[in-house]
Amino acid sequence: MYTPMDKTEYTALKKHDMEVALERVIAIEEADKKYVHYPDSRPIMDLKHMMESSAEKYKDHPAFMQKFVKGEPFKAITYKEAMDDINGLGTSLIKLGLQGKRIAVCGENCYFWALSYLAVTCGTGVVVPLDKELSEKEIEQQVVDAEIEAVLCSKKLEPKFIAVREKHPELKVIINFTKENSDEISYSQTALVNEGKALIEEGDRSYLDAQVLRDELGVLLFTSGTTGISKGVMLSQGNIVEDLMASPTVLEVTDHDIFFSVLPLHHTYACTCDFLMPLYKGACIAYCQGLKYIQKDMAEVKPTFFLSVPLILEMLYKKIWKNIRAQGKEDKINKALKICRTASKLGIHLEKKFFKDIHNVFGGRMHVLIVGGAAINPDILKFFREVGILALQGYGLTECAPMGALSPDWAPKDASVGRKFPGTDIKIDNPGPDGIGEILLKGGNVMLGYYKNPEATAEVIKDGWYYTGDLGYLDSEDYLFITGRKKNVIITKNGKNVFPEELEYYLSNVPYVAESMVWGDSAKDGEDITIVASIYPDSEEVALKLGKDYEKADVEKLLWEEVDKINAENPFFKKIKRIIVRDKELDKNYSNKVKRYSEENRRG
Repeated sequence: MYTPMDKTEYTALKKHDMEVALERVIAIEEADKKYVHYPDSRPIMDLKHMMESSAEKYKDHPAFMQKFVKGEPFKAITYKEAMDDINGLGTSLIKLGLQGKRIAVCGENCYFWALSYLAVTCGTGVVVPLDKELSEKEIEQQVVDAEIEAVLCSKKLEPKFIAVREKHPELKVIINFTKENSDEISYSQTALVNEGKALIEEGDRSYLDAQVLRDELGVLLFTSGTTGISKGVMLSQGNIVEDLMASPTVLEVTDHDIFFSVLPLHHTYACTCDFLMPLYKGACIAYCQGLKYIQKDMAEVKPTFFLSVPLILEMLYKKIWKNIRAQGKEDKINKALKICRTASKLGIHLEKKFFKDIHNVFGGRMHVLIVGGAAINPDILKFFREVGILALQGYGLTECAPMGALSPDWAPKDASVGRKFPGTDIKIDNPGPDGIGEILLKGGNVMLGYYKNPEATAEVIKDGWYYTGDLGYLDSEDYLFITGRKKNVIITKNGKNVFPEELEYYLSNVPYVAESMVWGDSAKDGEDITIVASIYPDSEEVALKLGKDYEKADVEKLLWEEVDKINAENPFFKKIKRIIVRDKELDKNYSNKVKRYSEENRRG
């Protein structure tokens, strides 16, 4: 049962929260100007305070743009309109008995997703963003683990949640993003927004006056999968607003900017940097209809910011050069690049004049490209910068809400992921002679811990430092360089995390598998990582199935049948694409642990 804090106690708490926010802003203003070029952050206590203050400051500015009807132009929603919708939906959620509850949001990037997230975080309960690519089994596991009582979802995903509710009636409420009317199966989000607005008109202030606790659990994020290996990251709203106040200090964002939203919002990279941060700064967010519409939509909305993962930026880079070569303009472009390099040293910028066609690929007004989530070839960033579009790398983790570092827009280094933010710190643990060691992060953005897993929390948070498991070094100017990953996680080109232990767990349930090792190999076409499983079969079980006179080809076919079943339960990025059937056990160390990086284990 949700029990609000005593009003006097809550007032005192919010006074303290505001003092904390003011101290944060003062520290930013007083920070070394070598690291901070844009110190005009405004103090925010939590996401409710952020949205209310943005709605007041940027009232009639467009906050969101979306094609609500295919074929029609993008429609803008102002900050005031969005705030009214948030208050309406939040009031209805409380009316449904959901205050203080765990509420999931699951669906494609759209205004309805944003509205759902904000309605929960600005006064209802704990938001649990779920990956829309999850299977029904994975959704069921996360609904149970997170004790989710309601979900706001897209029409496409509603059947999965209905099926889960049939087995787990504790999932009491399903709200459909786009259906017109509520019925006995699910609620209409639009209807709830309107009903909540009517209640507010009648004097209902249950949501308007709702208490938001800055330092308590506010967002629960699952990092991957559904086995015990998967972790739930617990973030407070304080963790997130720390990032919001700090990140625009190294990168200029104004209320004239338009962010082009492509990356899935259930990831913290997209959620904090491509959704909440633009709203904090009064910018607008335009939702792309899908990857195949990227260029068409950019031409229409003319965005200024585009947050990407390497896969998307590489795709656009290759397409640009393919067109250049097809037109026989390679020499001409290279000469133009040389001229622009020379001119820029003299303070003369000719990039838009020489590379108008490239700028038109991004809509003509693109100012900043930010890439994160995985490694990218620095030459790609250099190319975009030299044609007049600033391309920057950033670094972060879900556990840090997610900001760790970002290249400053006034002095980027293409091979670096950037420098720390004011009020946070980075250090290298146990560096070797080359300065390389494990990257540690510290600041108010570090998570509360892993959900129901204090042991795992204690392993990664020590004396306030978060041990990232990533390897790297800091140069003499405090720029961070990533050199490798201590963790076993496989990161695909589009920034998806694949945990080999999870897939090995699934394989261990196959009777014909004695042991396995899952790893990521560079694809033959060089486009992405291929998920590979080295498998040592259980000869006795195989013989029982196939008979004693089986051939190796028969074993491979049998194993593929089982791998196909596993793949059917996983999203595309987790699918095992190649198997290696081994004739002997996997190579192990003295403590009987598989040597993950042994070349022997990657052969048959």
